[in-house]
Amino acid sequence: MRSLPRLTSFLSAALLVFVTSAGAQNFDKVEIKTEKLSATTYVLFGAGGNIGLSIGDDAVFVIDDQYAPMTPKITAAIKALTAKPVQFVLNTHWHGDHTGGNENLGKAGAIIVAQENVRKRLSSEQFIELMKSKVPASPKGALPVVTFTSDITFHLNGDEIFAFHVPKAHTDGDAIVHFRKGNIVHMGDTFFNGLYPFIDTSTGGSPDGVVAAADKILVMVDDATRIIPGHGPVGNKAELKAYRDMLYTVNGRVKTMAKAGKKLDEVIAAKPTAEFDERWGKGFLPPARFIEMLYGAYVPAPAKAVQ
Repeated sequence: MRSLPRLTSFLSAALLVFVTSAGAQNFDKVEIKTEKLSATTYVLFGAGGNIGLSIGDDAVFVIDDQYAPMTPKITAAIKALTAKPVQFVLNTHWHGDHTGGNENLGKAGAIIVAQENVRKRLSSEQFIELMKSKVPASPKGALPVVTFTSDITFHLNGDEIFAFHVPKAHTDGDAIVHFRKGNIVHMGDTFFNGLYPFIDTSTGGSPDGVVAAADKILVMVDDATRIIPGHGPVGNKAELKAYRDMLYTVNGRVKTMAKAGKKLDEVIAAKPTAEFDERWGKGFLPPARFIEMLYGAYVPAPAKAVQ
C-alpha cells in the first residue's frame, strides 16, 4: 500500500495536467523526484506528465518534458545522474504538460520525436472541448523534427526502445514506449494510475481506444513489468488491469444510457461510477466530470451560434 502523502502528491501534480499555458502557474516550489526502475531507466515526477529517462553509454533518451518553466529543474535532475546532454526527446502525445519543454530541449540540441499527428496538432491552434480551452500553435522550435506513422525503434543503452502508435486513444497521436529488454512500459496518458482519466475526444481520442490500448499492453507484459503512467505512481499489470476494467465498465454504462437518449443529468444521477469512486475519483476529474467527458464521446455538445 502506498503512503497517503506520496499518493496525494501525485494527485496534486495531476491538477496541473490540462493547463495548456504555463504562464499563470508558479513552478518555484515544484521539485523533481527521481525513481530508478532499472540499471539504465528512471522516471521523473514533477508538474505535468511523468517523464521516462534512459541513460547509458549511447545517449540520454527522454520521454516527455512537462512544462517549459520546468526545464531547468528537469535538466538538473538528469545532470545529477549523468554529465551527458539530452540527445532524444520522444513525446507521447501533443498536450502541453508533456511537450512544453520541447523548444528548450530542442535549442539545447535534443532531437524531438513523435507520432506524426503530434506535429500536426502542435503546428496549429487546438481546442479542448471539455476544458473549453483554446491552445495556440507551438513555435517552430517546439515541433518534432522526426515523426513516425506506426512505430519506431531506438537501439540505445543496451535496450530496444520500441515506440508505437495506438489510434484514437487519449488523443489521435498517442505513442506507447516499450523498453523490451528492461521490461518497462511508458504508456503516456493512455494510463492514469489512481485517478479517472481525461480522454481528449476533441483531438481524436476515444474511450474505446483507451481500453484497446490497455488490452494491447496487457498481453505484452508480465507481473514483473514496471508500467509508467502519464499521471500517478509507477504501476504494474494488476493495476493496469483494474484501470482497464473500470474504464470498460463505466464507459459501457454511459454509452448505453447515452444511446438510449438519456440526458447528461440523468446519467450522472444514475451514478455509473459508484463502486469505483473511492479508488479512482479523487484526482483531477471528479466522478460527475468524468461521466460528462464519457457522455460527450457519444452525445457531442451542441454547437454555439456564431455571434
